Amino acid sequence: MTEIISSLPLHSAKGVLTKAGWARAPYWKYDRSAIQSPKWRIKEWDYYSILSPKQEFGITFTASDLGYAGMFAICFIDFKTGKFKQIDTLSLLPMGKTGFPATNKNGVISYKDDKLMLEFTMKPGKRKIKFESAHMECSNGEEGIEGEIHLAEPKDLESMNIATSWKENRKAFYYNTKINCMPASGGFYYGGNDYKFNDKQDLGALDWGRGVWTYKNRWYWSSASGHLGKKTFGFNLGYGFSDRSPASENVLIYENKIHKLDEVLFHINTENYMEPWKFTSNDNRLNLSFQPIVDRSSSINFLIMKSVQHQVFGHFNGTVVLDSGKKLELKNFLGFAEDVLNWW
Repeated sequence: MTEIISSLPLHSAKGVLTKAGWARAPYWKYDRSAIQSPKWRIKEWDYYSILSPKQEFGITFTASDLGYAGMFAICFIDFKTGKFKQIDTLSLLPMGKTGFPATNKNGVISYKDDKLMLEFTMKPGKRKIKFESAHMECSNGEEGIEGEIHLAEPKDLESMNIATSWKENRKAFYYNTKINCMPASGGFYYGGNDYKFNDKQDLGALDWGRGVWTYKNRWYWSSASGHLGKKTFGFNLGYGFSDRSPASENVLIYENKIHKLDEVLFHINTENYMEPWKFTSNDNRLNLSFQPIVDRSSSINFLIMKSVQHQVFGHFNGTVVLDSGKKLELKNFLGFAEDVLNWW
């Protein structure tokens, strides 16, 4: 596995990755104009998840420009009832017009239509998510959601970063940052209730990505952020997407530091995603079971664009081993795992 330890441009003059690998910080410099692929094939996205284990609710936000279409969504998850409510909207052929920043450290993403409003503001050390929708339904029949959430990003917090390409097309690429364990504050009003995050207990995570994909892909991804005692802990696990021979995105995050894993495997009954899952690693440093609570399933079929998604939220139990050899035990640790198949 190749670890990148200093800054470099993402693309060479030939339009391929300068160097594939993984890193503890976003060292690659993304430049949309350096991509040698049609603009309708370029994909840019920011996805946030903020979960409150003790209060048993969570909320996620999606902002994406996928070339053919843009997709924006707000999703509320109730872990007490095992249900979710979502509102989403599509924009046609955005192809870069949404204005996604080239970095995940600075900038603004803003979108508004008659269904919802999303605004992500990124500054060094902090992030702000503003959102509203008069039409988002609640389980009690009421409509409307509005709020503002703040995520703190400590200076010493390491992130998972990866840049890989596809064997069949080296100009197709995947550049991704996953940031776990960001203390969350603020909240929102929804369905007649105020929901408040506690930055001593509740943590958020970001999935930031830029890329050009091949047409058909299936990926597996899992993420969790929380506390083991008074220590922050999280993980990011994933595979199946692009040529991962130079690097994997499998990491543990303990007290803000990355501990690198090799390869992982998700054991899933794809006939029933609500059955328990298992997660193992080839280096025997990860052995987890996963008890689903809610399957946030969805499908899209627009002829040339199709997607089948199962993002499952639930509790992890088992053990992980840090780089030092220290073993940690997880008990009812809240997070999610997904199986996604895209023709896009």
